[in-house]
Amino acid sequence: MATIETYDFKGKKALIRVDFNVPLDKETFEVTDDTRIRAAIPTIQHILKQGGSVILMSHLGRPKDGPEEKYSLKHILHQTGKLLNEEIRFASDCISEEAFEMSAALKPGEILLLENLRFYKEEEKGDVNFAKDLAKHGDVYVNDAFGTAHRAHASTAVIAQFFPEDKMFGLLLEAEIKSVDRVLNSTEKPVTAIVGGAKVSSKITIIERLLDKVDNIIIGGGMAYTFVKAQGGKIGNSLVEDDYLDTALHIIEKAKAKNVTLVIPVDTVIADKFDNDANRKEVAINEIPDGWLGLDTGSKTSEMCRETLLKSKVILWNGPMGVFEMPNFAKGTKDVATAIVDATKNGAFSLIGGGDSVAAINQFGLADDVSYVSTGGGAMLEYLEGIELPGIKAIRE
Repeated sequence: MATIETYDFKGKKALIRVDFNVPLDKETFEVTDDTRIRAAIPTIQHILKQGGSVILMSHLGRPKDGPEEKYSLKHILHQTGKLLNEEIRFASDCISEEAFEMSAALKPGEILLLENLRFYKEEEKGDVNFAKDLAKHGDVYVNDAFGTAHRAHASTAVIAQFFPEDKMFGLLLEAEIKSVDRVLNSTEKPVTAIVGGAKVSSKITIIERLLDKVDNIIIGGGMAYTFVKAQGGKIGNSLVEDDYLDTALHIIEKAKAKNVTLVIPVDTVIADKFDNDANRKEVAINEIPDGWLGLDTGSKTSEMCRETLLKSKVILWNGPMGVFEMPNFAKGTKDVATAIVDATKNGAFSLIGGGDSVAAINQFGLADDVSYVSTGGGAMLEYLEGIELPGIKAIRE
């Protein structure tokens, strides 16, 4: 398989699937978070330095019936050009004759951005003819969009067949795969996974798979109360999935059998309502009074987590410890983030993945102090679950 490091891009037109699905200001349409654009810059610059030209394609938002002004990729032209320090041409349609003329006329070192792929319903349907048309833009196909690698769309999976010898991962997608594989196939021990979030049901497959891969699993977020209730604890009005009490007990037993340490919170910060300004206090997690609900982990749990994390060589963080969006219930999540940073400074490899964990590490200003922050929420979760992602499979075939 060709790789971006070994391929000769000189004189070639590289068609790159990027993930420029970035948030825009609703009134000015300016980019409010350019993380995903910045993540693609190294791949684009590598190809340009080699003497290639670049055609960028992406989706933005969820347009319903064809083109919508608010979802036009022209809104990201300025910020992308600024980050690359290059002028970027723009095709107002991704498969029009004008677009093909623009890509055909590109000279080495030049960049063209195609209009939103999802202005065509064929993109999400994985239409072969649409993919074939897109393929006309380039000599080589580079997939650098991990955030959409779990979608079998025309531009992420179907298009690769039209570049049998000239398809490869970009630097970002390659780094994403290596980072997750480093956790799942680690020879360094101990490996610790922090799995948080609201529901056991949404993380059950990941937990089951991680039991074969890690030494410790720290349970956080709303799903912790299902584990506590399953063991006979009183959880008041806390979030719980009664249908998953047996599942929680099964996980506890399975962890014991596999000699995996399951760290379940022992204390919690409770509130009398779901509100940042609610009355709150710290109690044992299995003794929450009626009318109160747990919204964050307590100080003893933070210490337990810190102790486990500082001994770890490899760390995966997927899901917050509490309702970190509310300042009064953010401490448990921040304590874990700080412990991960300290473990990283001590030489541990730390991977942060999943929307809420990424939002938290960014909120605390600690993203630069961990080993890797994943750009793919749903894609990373499916990869962790052991699902073969269409966008990755298409390149490897």
